[in-house]
Order: sequence, then C-alpha cells, then structure tokens
Amino acid sequence: MASIFTKIINGEIPCYKIAEDENFFAFLDINPNAIGHTLCIPKKEVDKITDLDADTYLGLMSFSMKIGKAIEASLDCKRVGMTVIGLEVPHVHVHMIPLNTMKEATFQHKVSLTQEEFETIARKIISKIE
Repeated sequence: MASIFTKIINGEIPCYKIAEDENFFAFLDINPNAIGHTLCIPKKEVDKITDLDADTYLGLMSFSMKIGKAIEASLDCKRVGMTVIGLEVPHVHVHMIPLNTMKEATFQHKVSLTQEEFETIARKIISKIE
C-alpha cells in the first residue's frame, strides 16, 4: 500500500508544494513546528533513511539544502534545522524547520495556520529557490 507521501506525490492528496524534480519532492508540513516547516522526500518510497542507496541519500541532502536556503532567505528565522526521524510515516522524510528557539525543534510545539497562510508561506519560499 502506498504511503501518504506517495499519495501526495501522485496528486491523490493535496499539499502545499514547494519544489519538485525528477527524484525529490518538497511540501509544507500540515502540522508544523514553525511557520515554513517543510518536508523533503525522495519520490522513491523507502521506509528508512539507512535503506537509501548512496546516490539517493546524497541527492536528498542536496535537495534539502536547496530548500533550507530558500526557507532561510524567505522567512524570519535564526537558522533552519534539519532532522530525520521517520516514525510517523514509513517513507523517508527530512524535516527542514525554521528555528528561532529550541522549542521549535522539539515536535512538541505546533503552530496552526489557515489555508491562506500556508499558501502565502509556500509562495515566499518558492520565490527564493535557486
């Protein structure tokens, strides 16, 4: 059965897409730790990051860095944190989280956003992708 992320990639579930290329996909987390919290995923459905082949792993890190730089350039944050946990969805995903405090990195602090706010944030980040 396809993961929720594969369904997002395939357009079966809507998302606030940030970027996409042949192998990777980025979209806003709908339950964000902070405004601009973005998930970067490989299109290939693999459960654990340690199961990725080296090329996919390195490609995902490069793609995630590009997204992180766009987040940093478009939002007010001290830095962008990166974490890989992977317990919630059996599909590798890198969390790129705008950080101003450690609280935003804990996954215990969540922010609520309207559809319009998600769309505005997505446009801001997209405008800074190089």
